[in-house]
Amino acid sequence: MTSNRRKPVTLEPAGDRPDAGEIIKDKRVEYLTAQQLAEVLQVSQSTIHRLRRAGRIPAVELTGRLIRFNLRDVQKALKAMQAARPHDDGAPHQEDEPTAQLSFADLFAEFSG
Repeated sequence: MTSNRRKPVTLEPAGDRPDAGEIIKDKRVEYLTAQQLAEVLQVSQSTIHRLRRAGRIPAVELTGRLIRFNLRDVQKALKAMQAARPHDDGAPHQEDEPTAQLSFADLFAEFSG
């Protein structure tokens, strides 16, 4: 009687070709929790959720309580928000290099008069 089982095949990666796992990993998008994003931006989790509810940073809501953030998208939103804010003399921030770190003016803009 013959067996229907196949023998396992060992695949050896090609020397100069990237591994299929590496290609998939490069294209994979990393999503962060509110806690992870808060650590990266050096703010509290409540600040992250306040910015999300205000529509100032993008988020993916998987459920009402399960929310994830794409770091690249958040950084783009923060840079755009900072570029739109004028200097003290009224000129826009065009030549300044924006950072991912938030200032108090960003967080509490609605409280200032």
